[in-house]
Amino acid sequence: MSQAPPAEPKLKGAALIADEVKRLPDKPGVYRMLGAEAEVLYVGKAKNLKKRVVQYAQGRFHTNRIAHMVAQTEAMEFITTRTEADALLLESNMIKRLKPRFNVVLRDDKSFPEILIRRDHPAPQIRKHRGAHDTSGDYFGPFASTWAVNRTVNILQKAFLLRSCSDSVYAARTRPCMLHQIKRCSAPCVDLISLEGYRELVEEAHDFLTGKSRKVMTKLSDEMTALSDEMEFERAARVRDRIRALSSISMEQGINPQTLDEADVFALFAEGGQACVQVFFFRAGQNWGNRAYFPRVDRADEDADILDAFLGQFYEDRPIPRLILVSHEVPNAELLSEAFGIKSGRKVEIAKPLRGEKKGLLDHALTNAREALGRRMAEGSAQAKLLQGVCEAFGLEAPPERIEVYDNSHVMGTNAVGGMIVAGPDGFQKNQYRKFNIKDAETTPGDDYGMMREVMRRRFGRLVKEEEEGETPIRPDLVLIDGGLGQLAAAREVLENLGLDDIVAIGVAKGPDRDAGREHFFRPGQPPFMLEPKDPVLYYLQRLRDEAHRFAIGAHRTRRSMDIKKNPLDEIEGVGPGRKRALLHAFGSARGVSRADLPDLMKVEGVSEALAQRIHGYFRKS
Repeated sequence: MSQAPPAEPKLKGAALIADEVKRLPDKPGVYRMLGAEAEVLYVGKAKNLKKRVVQYAQGRFHTNRIAHMVAQTEAMEFITTRTEADALLLESNMIKRLKPRFNVVLRDDKSFPEILIRRDHPAPQIRKHRGAHDTSGDYFGPFASTWAVNRTVNILQKAFLLRSCSDSVYAARTRPCMLHQIKRCSAPCVDLISLEGYRELVEEAHDFLTGKSRKVMTKLSDEMTALSDEMEFERAARVRDRIRALSSISMEQGINPQTLDEADVFALFAEGGQACVQVFFFRAGQNWGNRAYFPRVDRADEDADILDAFLGQFYEDRPIPRLILVSHEVPNAELLSEAFGIKSGRKVEIAKPLRGEKKGLLDHALTNAREALGRRMAEGSAQAKLLQGVCEAFGLEAPPERIEVYDNSHVMGTNAVGGMIVAGPDGFQKNQYRKFNIKDAETTPGDDYGMMREVMRRRFGRLVKEEEEGETPIRPDLVLIDGGLGQLAAAREVLENLGLDDIVAIGVAKGPDRDAGREHFFRPGQPPFMLEPKDPVLYYLQRLRDEAHRFAIGAHRTRRSMDIKKNPLDEIEGVGPGRKRALLHAFGSARGVSRADLPDLMKVEGVSEALAQRIHGYFRKS
């Protein structure tokens, strides 16, 4: 009986890449290198896939890191594109989504807050906005922080008297609200200003936010002068206050360039295998704030290459200005400009200024980047020592990269919420925080153990499901439970049922009289223990527990506030938005509706006798 020929050895590394090159086209596209577990090691783009990928097979590498990456490659995937610019856009999208180990990766990708002037209502509303542009209106941004956008919205309300209330509040008003009393709204809801006059205010705000501030200020100044000449001193004083509000924006923003209308400024500073990119946003000739980013880099990465990769990922899902100023000459400046032009539908320039005001702005941003990286490196050194201390205190195999801390909050079992915070080498990772509204009907109100079981079941049940579907969710190295043996046992029960008993879970309980500093720590199968009262690791664990407590209480208060504000009319069958608006107009509030008699309810437009009886009965049920 003849034996089957032995299977050919599986190719990997440079040999695999050389074999793939034989079938590659001379076209632009994106390539992915995959490891033993099909994890993405690296994503790259090429003007010519064949010529680019063959370089990896030839073994001539600039750094040991690239050689290590090639050696680990066990599969490759390719996507051809129409142009190199399309390949760059696709590469940036994949890097941001997949976060490959060997790429420069932008780690903080939270969306920026913006100002929105809604155009889908007769009296446009001004408000803070974050996320997709799915509401009809004018968007202005980005602002570097929520604080910056809140401050600007407040000033614009004072200057242009635009409403910020929701449509339902607007429809229900029968008299001016407090914002009108403190001169921050012109009260179109009760016709203290005509819709035509209100729209003029909206257009003035639009002009100011699009860089026509001088035109707006001149118009207001002329109006104040005319009112003074007509002896209308009270009205002139109101216009004066609006001018002062607009002037305060310039005074508070510090750096306001004279030659720059719309631009983003990027300054990179790298040291010791870490990098900081400081980004300043200038819109309408005004400084709208700055933010520091710390991309994941390698010691061998060149500064210009880091900034090049950063720009592509940064604008993957953000508005692109006409001008981008950079601290280094990026290798793909022309290609990035072309790709950004395709995305934004207008010409985009990337430049490194050498003199003048723009150079001064870059120098200022670079100083900020250097100082921010210095602070981060100092904090990181201290953080590494603390995590090593946690490792030793709890007998872990290595310092934890991801710590999850859980706490619950409720009042007599109502509005119960579970909170999860995440910490690691970079400190608190607030974009990873999660809240869990307790909603299992089988959980007894006020049952802390039952609530903990529900939270853990939902968090780790999802993790198991994602792993079964072939995804790679991040597992925690350490789970801290705010509570004693009971809460810890509830959490361990869920982990064991899900086959995750290898995850270390520790209970943290306050000592006698709930004194901070006398915490007891509980581990399964071992007696509880305490840390030395002045041990820095104890202070660190206290901060983690306090942050979880703060987050859980905040989530509970938000949920309780929403319940308090809930309008009882929403619970009555047959009362939709139109009838609700009519009822509130007729009686002023839900309490007024609750006191109304049947005949009065039936007089409201759209309310039939049957519905009036249903409303009347709802408010009089025992």
